[in-house]
Amino acid sequence: MNAARRLPLAAAAGAVAALGFEPWGLWPLSIAGLAGLFWLIERTSGARGGFATGWAFGWGHFVVSLTWIATAFTYQAKMPAWLGWVAVVGLAMFLALYAGLAVALTQRLARQPVARVLVLAAAWMAGEWLRGHLFTGFAWNPLGVAWLATPIVAQLASLVGGLGLSALMVLAGGTVWLGAQHNRTTAVATFGAICGFAVLASALVVVDPPASGPPIHLIQPNIGQGEKYDAAVAEAHLRRYLALTTGALARQPGAPPSLVVWPESSVLEPVEDDTALRLRLASALRPGDLLLFGGVAVVRDAQGFVRAVTNSLYVLDHAARLHGRYDKAHLVPLGEYVPLRPLMERLGLARLAAGDIDFAAGPGPATLALPGFPAVGAQICYEIIFPAAVVDARHRPAWLVNISNDAWFGPTGPPQHLAQARLRAIEEGLPVARATPTGLNALIDAQGHVLGSLPLGSSGVVSGLLPAARPPTVFARFGHATSAVLGLLLLTAGMVIDRRRNLGFATVI
Repeated sequence: MNAARRLPLAAAAGAVAALGFEPWGLWPLSIAGLAGLFWLIERTSGARGGFATGWAFGWGHFVVSLTWIATAFTYQAKMPAWLGWVAVVGLAMFLALYAGLAVALTQRLARQPVARVLVLAAAWMAGEWLRGHLFTGFAWNPLGVAWLATPIVAQLASLVGGLGLSALMVLAGGTVWLGAQHNRTTAVATFGAICGFAVLASALVVVDPPASGPPIHLIQPNIGQGEKYDAAVAEAHLRRYLALTTGALARQPGAPPSLVVWPESSVLEPVEDDTALRLRLASALRPGDLLLFGGVAVVRDAQGFVRAVTNSLYVLDHAARLHGRYDKAHLVPLGEYVPLRPLMERLGLARLAAGDIDFAAGPGPATLALPGFPAVGAQICYEIIFPAAVVDARHRPAWLVNISNDAWFGPTGPPQHLAQARLRAIEEGLPVARATPTGLNALIDAQGHVLGSLPLGSSGVVSGLLPAARPPTVFARFGHATSAVLGLLLLTAGMVIDRRRNLGFATVI
């Protein structure tokens, strides 16, 4: 098949595969899209042709799944809104390189059909790992997150992580292709083995939920991005936060002390040197309650000049005392800082977040001790999408809090963000509490189940008991080493099968 026909079909297959992600959740279409990719690979010659086919698949895949990025450009005045669509297309072109490299490697190493399936599963894992690390990393929407719609399979993330689930998705697509194009008996046997492994392994990792912890309230004020930084309504916004908080606590008279979580950048003024502001925030709390909220800290140089600010999470008690601060470590290029600023500004590019001072990065995952409550690991905004990078392993927390500002990201970004938080909960065996200004607020248990949530564009509070942590999972103990072992096993099996074919010991398996 010539490139003029093959590449548009590959892009279409990638777009179909993206429909397995939220908010669509059509995971069988992810399998179908990957089956189409295998069909096209078989009609491609050479590693160069394989790269082009994989790149086209990846481009279609990311264009569909990243449309929410365009919405973010409508909330700033320094760049034209249409540039958001240029960003979507351009970022998709870059991220598609990883898919292209995975297919090119498969073309180089495997010719036999089953071998090709196994090698691409391993190569896809490697590509997703690279995507999460190179050039600050962007691990959004790994293929495996689509398995959340099938909870039994999703539990395998506690063993092999989200990358392992991505390999399983590639294997599922490959078996459909094998059944349609080659030996149906082998395809059925392979698919049966995959399903059997998934059910057996999941049965070993699924446990009854342990007893729950203290009350927790996740505040969702429904403050849109278009009004968030409007000074004229800043006072009304603060009153809304305080009213929702006092209302949530008043509904539980006699209840033990509670945790209250406000979203990212819910408090826009620095609080560390503003006693009056801290007292006002604390006025909504009862004795023993703690407020976790998003704010900013000012970084000054030796002469006292402002050098940067941090995107931070604070812990405040009812007496207006601060008990800890976490500074976001994984900053968003062009979102919170401008890389190569002189060049970027000449090109007309600016920071999406309000203000002209860049944010400074914190040191990385940290566990905050909370007086009277289980210790927490904090993750701000998209930090939660990076597997094996959300917990301070030396001081394992009892739960994770993810404060975010998903008001930027239209109707598709927030549910995708929530899905990836659920994946982290399964991987780490830790409950996750998410708070955003417009949704989706959610309380997630340690097996990734959503125990309570609010819809997008609504105001309210998600209240419940903080779920308990599970013992450290296999993935929590070993991180990406478990994914690497799975990838090496798949690659080795594929190479052995392909070599047997080349030596004449097997024809079509």
